[in-house]
Amino acid sequence: MASTTISRPEELPMRTGAAGHFVNVASLAQLKSAQCLTVHAGGHVLALFLHNDRVYAVDNRCPHMGFPLDKGSVHGGILTCHWHHARFDLASGGAFDQFADDVRAFPTEVRAADDGEQIWVDIGSAVDEYTRQRDRLAVGLERDIPLVLGKAALTLMEEGRDPVEPFRMGLTFGARYRQQGWGQGLTMHVCMMNLLPHLDAEDRPRAMYHGLSAVARDSAGHPPRFTVRPLPENESSADGAAYIGQLKNWFRQFIEVRDAEGAERCIVSAVRAGATSVQMADMLFAAVTDHRYIDIGHPADFTNKAFEALDIAGWENAELVLTSLVAGYANAARMEESNAWRHPIDLIEILDGAFAQLETVAPKGASQPDAWHNGAALSQILLQDDPFAIVNALLDALRSGCTMTQLAETVVYAAALRVARFHTSNEFGDWDTALHTFTFANAVQQGLRRAPSVELLRGVFDAAMSIYLDRFLNLPAARLPEANVNGQSPDTVLAELIPLLDRQQQVNPAARLVAKYLYGGGEPKRMQATLGKLLLREDRDFHTIQSVEAAFRVYDLLRGQPEAVNVLVAAARYLAAHSPTVRAQGQTYQIAQRLHRGDNLFIEEE
Repeated sequence: MASTTISRPEELPMRTGAAGHFVNVASLAQLKSAQCLTVHAGGHVLALFLHNDRVYAVDNRCPHMGFPLDKGSVHGGILTCHWHHARFDLASGGAFDQFADDVRAFPTEVRAADDGEQIWVDIGSAVDEYTRQRDRLAVGLERDIPLVLGKAALTLMEEGRDPVEPFRMGLTFGARYRQQGWGQGLTMHVCMMNLLPHLDAEDRPRAMYHGLSAVARDSAGHPPRFTVRPLPENESSADGAAYIGQLKNWFRQFIEVRDAEGAERCIVSAVRAGATSVQMADMLFAAVTDHRYIDIGHPADFTNKAFEALDIAGWENAELVLTSLVAGYANAARMEESNAWRHPIDLIEILDGAFAQLETVAPKGASQPDAWHNGAALSQILLQDDPFAIVNALLDALRSGCTMTQLAETVVYAAALRVARFHTSNEFGDWDTALHTFTFANAVQQGLRRAPSVELLRGVFDAAMSIYLDRFLNLPAARLPEANVNGQSPDTVLAELIPLLDRQQQVNPAARLVAKYLYGGGEPKRMQATLGKLLLREDRDFHTIQSVEAAFRVYDLLRGQPEAVNVLVAAARYLAAHSPTVRAQGQTYQIAQRLHRGDNLFIEEE
């Protein structure tokens, strides 16, 4: 459709009153001649259309990607954008295609004047952009539309707004609309939320966009999940602590026989009975460690992430979120059924012998805190190839006053070393073997900090056995970078890292740069922000996001200790091994950014 642009350098006459804030924008004769006009009024560029003898005004930017709507066409009262064929009701601006969003329509009047009939447009009606984008976020999640999610994230997080609201919307959507329950999408969403404080301010909306997109993608096409009702109140439920203890026992029994429905009812009943977050964590972590290293650690990590999500979004979401974990427990593969854990050495038998001693040795550390300082020596034993020596060393540490959390922290550091010393001669898929052990160990130690128990302590021993089984990944072991600064300033070193990961197979160079920066006195927060930026610019998979988030958690735990550098080295090596990738998500987000700023997307490229 051909259009004419009217530009008036003089101040346009305005009339303000109860009826609105009207501006004179053009004469009716001009519109009749052109059928479509673009005019500037009150900071807006409007497209005027004459259709069936009525005047219509809409924002000239297509809400999808900003294409000028005056270049579209009108038939039967429907305005069609000719770029992606989004269709709009000309009168209301409502979109018939949900990917496009509604276009803003402006009320018009035709008024008589001495120089002929004039078109007046009401530009005064305010738009609550936050509320509008909150609604659009719901649409983007429902229909898995990345551009809609990107635009919503930018608005909902601009000017220092609290990210909890968009996070909560993604969390509850993913927990409700994925029939299989908690999965990779929700885990990625929580990881991104946890990464926000480590990122530069400009990267935080992008992280939210990645998390929301992961939830939408993981839930697409799934039917909703309906939670069960709680057990009816009875005499037993009146005794809160005892009743919750009974529900815990039943819950573990139901998981043992893979009865997800019965287990789910225990969770809902416990929450309704007033169980605290610590009691619920104790219930779920006990079940997730009743069998060895189930589903290569994912259920433990998912459990940890679910509780972290509730810390952020609020305990009122506990029933929905926690019941989403149950199917993963009940259907999980158990390493008792795995050949690697049974032959040629029966690791399950070794672990069972150790577990029989935990009730006796575990309390010793609690009774004498700060009595044990042999983490460095124990971590080296954990990397050796004798499972009997590893288990005995863990038990000896507990007898010597090591607390459960100290033991877990030592094991998770040893797991990080497997990644930091992963040799690139291994098969590419084996990166994930080492990663699974690391994220499982991290989940267990986070769980022990939340709800310490002898039952969950078993997970520390499971992680140690998985570290043992991963030993072939360090044969030969890659060298840990040394403190070799070579006179380079930290800023110079950091500047080399970003372009380095534009190339493949830069695993060891990336590790050296991270170590050089940190050993050279560089600010760790800047390194974390840079690694976060490198994570976000790619179409990252689940495991890469897990690796960086877990490494940041462990690094912050060890900050100030010499071993901490190796944790970020591990993160950088994993990141470099999986870079570069396709950057389609980044392209979509950049478009959302330009639209959010009001940029012109249609400047001709040179």
